[in-house]
Amino acid sequence: MINNLIISRTDGIGDVVLTLPVAGLMKKLYPGINIRFIGRSYTEPVIAACEHIDEFINWDEVSGYPAEGRIEYFKALQADAIVHVFPNKELARIAYQSKIPQRIGTSHRFHHWLYCNRLVSVGRKSSPLHEAQLNTRLLRPLGVAETPTLEQLASLMGLTKPAQLDETFARLLDPSRFNLILHPKSKGSAREWGLTNFSELIRLLPKERYKIFISGSSEDGEALRTHFEVWGNAVTDITGMMSLTQFIAFISRADGLVAASTGPLHIAAALGKVAVGLYAPMRPIHPGRWAPLGPKAGFLVLDKQCQECRHESRCACIENITPADVVLMLEQLRV
Repeated sequence: MINNLIISRTDGIGDVVLTLPVAGLMKKLYPGINIRFIGRSYTEPVIAACEHIDEFINWDEVSGYPAEGRIEYFKALQADAIVHVFPNKELARIAYQSKIPQRIGTSHRFHHWLYCNRLVSVGRKSSPLHEAQLNTRLLRPLGVAETPTLEQLASLMGLTKPAQLDETFARLLDPSRFNLILHPKSKGSAREWGLTNFSELIRLLPKERYKIFISGSSEDGEALRTHFEVWGNAVTDITGMMSLTQFIAFISRADGLVAASTGPLHIAAALGKVAVGLYAPMRPIHPGRWAPLGPKAGFLVLDKQCQECRHESRCACIENITPADVVLMLEQLRV
């Protein structure tokens, strides 16, 4: 019986969102289980919004403890098992030193052979499975024998507890129109569709039916400054205005989002919003691995095998997705 479980994923926001079904599956299999999630400080708002997670452990804080302090901290958690979804060598060592009974990790990392006692063969790079499915394979030592479908995983996100949206931001939303967030930048985490395409999408969307918001960081806002001058009152600039907690709340109150394979796309999909993902047909960043999961989520990708842009900063394949196709998908998903 597993009473106390730790899930470890210390990388990006989108990666964390696609790990939430791991917690959902364990809650379903072991009712009453207590689940802690180890992540980076910037992902804490995602975990706070998930009904399946009982406690967040901030790795940025705990990793700063003295070596003995880290071990004592993990011993005090009295965990029955830890699942290393993201292979963090230091965390694997601490779990071993803390004598957590079941320490689960992929057999494809050498340090897991040193520190884990439950090894699962999970090779991600060439696998045909989605990232969320690959994550659940690590639960095999805990009784999850079958790989869930994407539909099953989408229903296990549990992103049901967004914070209350500040009234200042709530007033920006238009109840008479479809409130659509466009997230054009990716901070280098994904191939981008391009501002020319986003400008054409803004032109094509009927203003009487869509209210368009442009989201991103403060740095993104500065980079988009000349485009905001061109877009004028066709868009509402919300770049740099919100914390992640408030941005999640804003997405939960909006109707849809368009972006490349970024954290906001996966958050929108998990919240049940219309989410249109724009992808390059290139392994391992293709939608077969990273598509958004949600009841109203979809993606666009060219039907080709592309390696030509692998070493380029721009990707002709993703840029050749037409704005008209994005409009069509939005119309289909919003029904």
